[in-house]
Amino acid sequence: MRCLTLLSLSSAVGLALARNCQNLTVTVSIEGRNGVFNVTATQSNIEVVNFVLDQVQQGHNGTAEVLEGYANVEGTYNLSSTYCTPDSGPGKALQVLTHGVGFDRSYWDASLNEYNYSYVNKAIEAGYSTFFYDRLGIGESSRADPIQDIQSSLEIASLAALTKLLRSGSVPGVQQPYSKVIHVGHSYGSIQTYALVRDYPELSDAIILTGFSQNGSFIADFELGGNFVAVQNSPLASQYPAGYLAAGSKSGVQSNFFAPGDFSPEALDYAYTTGQPVSQGELLTQGGAAAGVNNFAGPVLIITGERDVPFCGGDCDLTGNPNLPNIPSSSKESFPKASEFDVVIVPGAGHGLNLQYSHVFTYSQMLEFLGAVGSGSGGWEDVSK
Repeated sequence: MRCLTLLSLSSAVGLALARNCQNLTVTVSIEGRNGVFNVTATQSNIEVVNFVLDQVQQGHNGTAEVLEGYANVEGTYNLSSTYCTPDSGPGKALQVLTHGVGFDRSYWDASLNEYNYSYVNKAIEAGYSTFFYDRLGIGESSRADPIQDIQSSLEIASLAALTKLLRSGSVPGVQQPYSKVIHVGHSYGSIQTYALVRDYPELSDAIILTGFSQNGSFIADFELGGNFVAVQNSPLASQYPAGYLAAGSKSGVQSNFFAPGDFSPEALDYAYTTGQPVSQGELLTQGGAAAGVNNFAGPVLIITGERDVPFCGGDCDLTGNPNLPNIPSSSKESFPKASEFDVVIVPGAGHGLNLQYSHVFTYSQMLEFLGAVGSGSGGWEDVSK
């Protein structure tokens, strides 16, 4: 993969005690093997519903039915990012954070309730640096064709390129190369993280997949429950071209991301007002990105809410198999070489883990896992290094 880098820097106010943050624009030149789809960009809410209904028909593979072939897509794109370190300097390891559908990079550093929900703050308190970015085609990052370009393959290529630059110390504004890099994803960001270490296992030292399983049986619940509309008919109309789908109501956001009794009305308002759309190309290609055996040999944590809708159908503990404690645990077979494989089910939580009351438990489990797996010889917690 070819990578070029250009960055513009602006300082971001450190809103939590003992942290330094910079906003960066990272330019990457990448290439991906994308699907060529016989699909047109949705122009109305009726066309959005038709697109979704075609995707979720039981007994059908909606992606395969419109796939005409494959083409290599290459280009140079900007990734809008934020890099944060403890006040004491670069952390013991770098966490690269990839957000999911419906959000931008602020999911990891939510300003809600004076940043009380910020995962970035907790990671920095634990001594890590963080690098979180708007996925290609989302937020302040570059736009491209939302059907033929903004697909899983090209986005995974952008994450790989970004990681290589961070590991080599080639990102101005990032004070040092990082020999230890941890990848953390949420939802579609977890799918991309899974694909990253499947295709480039050498790029990561540990992964955490939040809001994730490999059971694709319930994605239809997400697509139907989201009450999606054409982006042209949303407050984001001026920021995105046709071919993006946006949440049509707060009720749709609640259905997809929040579990009963685990969120405040303010959190739902925040998720809706800061929410971002999803491209048709992403919806067409998300399933294949999480497929295949993964030979990643590092530690793996999957942490998913008990009431997660898209990956558990609203009940992660109901498996129908007495030998399978929960739905995400089935991924153990996909990681035959993982040095550690753990699954945590967050009691009472929905899909949007970072914005629910249970985020306190979620973050503690994530950071305890990293502390444990990083304590071995040569790990980021190894004081003898």
